[in-house]
Amino acid sequence: MSRPGDATDPAAERRRQARENAEYHHAAAARAAEAEARRTAPMVAEFAAAMRAAGVEPTRLRARPYSGSGTLRTDVEGWYVRRDHRAAVGTDGLWYVLVVAPSLRGRLTGVHVDPSDAPLQVGAGGRDGDSVALEVLLRLRREAGPDFP
Repeated sequence: MSRPGDATDPAAERRRQARENAEYHHAAAARAAEAEARRTAPMVAEFAAAMRAAGVEPTRLRARPYSGSGTLRTDVEGWYVRRDHRAAVGTDGLWYVLVVAPSLRGRLTGVHVDPSDAPLQVGAGGRDGDSVALEVLLRLRREAGPDFP
């Protein structure tokens, strides 16, 4: 008779297999994210350099709380790349997602925003028509110059 935790216990074998499968998929997803970041980081850095070279002045970026009401000052300067101002490239050549948790302290003193890895497809999984390739988005933003809303 097999006991729980015994090597011949079918339930224990299924749990072990499920754990191994989850670890494999987690590692594969991490490798894919790293590969995507290696592809997008140079695009984002080149965008910042091009904006500086074109003389487009950066602005102090503002973040939107999840609730969507109002904006919060951030500690980052850069250029918005989406019309809804939910993503930007900092003067440091890094990608910033400008959606943060709402807080009273943030309303009073501003918020710190950490850079993140830029996606190859910005807005993927969002509403129809909300998704655009990163290189297209950055090109369109560069072409808009200082006249970007």
